[in-house]
Amino acid sequence: MREVKINTEFIKLDQLLKFAGVTQTGGEGKLLINEGIVSVNGQTVKERGKKIRRGDIVEIKDIDKFIVI
Repeated sequence: MREVKINTEFIKLDQLLKFAGVTQTGGEGKLLINEGIVSVNGQTVKERGKKIRRGDIVEIKDIDKFIVI
């Protein structure tokens, strides 16, 4: 599992996917989230604006997994 460092209190999930290099745009992140393959701390998330904070573990099924620090 890799680490992704943020410098703010939180970041929205679709923005995080772009920031982490999983997608090239927030729109691509939205598509992944709508497909139901993104989970945060083991829970599938369908809300692209979900606030992700340090310590959260984000997994994109069969693509990537990382912890936010």
